[in-house]
Amino acid sequence: MSNDQAEIKDRELNQNDGEPSPAAAGSAMSGIGDAVKRVGHYRWVICGLLFFASAINYVDRQVIAILKPTLQGEFGWTDIDYGWIIFAFSTAYAIGFIFVGRFMDKVGTKLGFTLAIVLWSIGALLHAWAVGVGEIAQPIITPIINGILAAINAVITPLGFAPWSIVLSVSVAGFIVARFVLGLGESGNFPAAIKTTAEWFPKKERALSTGIFNAGTNVGALVTPLVVPILVAIWGWYEAFIVTGILGFIWLAVWLWLYQRPDEHPKLSPEELAYIQSDPSDPVTKVPWARLIRFRQTWAFALGKFLTDPIWWIYLFWVPDFLQRQHGLDLKSFGLPIAVIYIIADIGSVGGGWISSALIKRGVTINRSRKTAMLICALAVVPIVLASVTSNLWLSVILIGIAAAAHQGWSANLFTLTSDTFPKQAVGSVVGIGGMLGAIGGMVIAPLVGYILARTGSYVPIFIIAASAYLVALTLIHLLSPKLEPAELND
Repeated sequence: MSNDQAEIKDRELNQNDGEPSPAAAGSAMSGIGDAVKRVGHYRWVICGLLFFASAINYVDRQVIAILKPTLQGEFGWTDIDYGWIIFAFSTAYAIGFIFVGRFMDKVGTKLGFTLAIVLWSIGALLHAWAVGVGEIAQPIITPIINGILAAINAVITPLGFAPWSIVLSVSVAGFIVARFVLGLGESGNFPAAIKTTAEWFPKKERALSTGIFNAGTNVGALVTPLVVPILVAIWGWYEAFIVTGILGFIWLAVWLWLYQRPDEHPKLSPEELAYIQSDPSDPVTKVPWARLIRFRQTWAFALGKFLTDPIWWIYLFWVPDFLQRQHGLDLKSFGLPIAVIYIIADIGSVGGGWISSALIKRGVTINRSRKTAMLICALAVVPIVLASVTSNLWLSVILIGIAAAAHQGWSANLFTLTSDTFPKQAVGSVVGIGGMLGAIGGMVIAPLVGYILARTGSYVPIFIIAASAYLVALTLIHLLSPKLEPAELND
């Protein structure tokens, strides 16, 4: 992305025939510096708020994965129990994608973000009181889960598979409720952040500001395995959920203090407001989902999300358990290996986008560039199978880190397919459809991993699924959109 911006800037500076004189260049640079000073920088304060919201989002999301061994010892959970707890989060996240975007448009970013973080922080705190919640919720949730299992058994039993079954304990029911509330609230984070960015930044700065606030997710994923074990060592798992849950309310106080719409904000200079609003107004055109689902390009993106987003959930929610099961690590020792995995993943989030951009600059078609980058990422995930059989801890960490980095690079290119094939007024809706399918994929993988571990006690089948998912997804994407041709919405 930064290389593309540099290229655009070079074109703008070289629009005139001939080179500017040193004096003219100096005058121009001075003018640019004066303009920057006049514009101001308060919009970056807002971007900082979005960064910390995203970090807290991932802290609250990941705490349960770090505490899984502790909670299993406390409550006697099976892997199947844990799988259904994660299923509750993915289900709520998928439901949230259906309406949260329009909800944010209706109530505005200040109130919308406030309600989202209040809801997910309440969900985070509910984990500490899950047993009490479970005593109330168990009679309600048990028939819901059994109904889901009955539908699954109707499909798998005729195929020769043993029917799935579960008896919900009070603690499992309580954590299911807590994860559901958390997932429903967290589904509002990224739609609210993207809408805030659109309100506070001109188009030429939105990619940078989005990249900055999205980096908060990686910071949250890095901080959680390092900090939560310390909280547990000092106080306990109960207090760890309380401390991390309170973070959202601390952020909310700062948000309510600092945030107003740009045209209402007292700290925003007239020059910066004019700069923020310098783009021509976009036409307000809503493209209904019912129309978009008729296009092959929509399904290329949505199926890509459905097949590969669940693999990220595996890394996020099951890797601590894998490190304990495979390498004997515990709460005090797996913080550094998990942090290393996400540091490696950061490289992929930049590198995947760079590959396709570099190919496009060399004259390669967008179709070939995107799919080449995605193929490289898909192949980079395949060695993760070896992580499930090696006894070397750091080899496992590196292989999982490379796979996580490949996922980030894959995602960068997968998201770009929407803007490659749809006009801007439809991109948000297509991303919403894909996000919902990705969350549904997370719903499928959560109990599936639990049942695989219960039956086999091994991560080999799970990592085989991870290794093959991207190649299958890329094949489907190519079949559905062989040339990445634009969708003709005007037909």
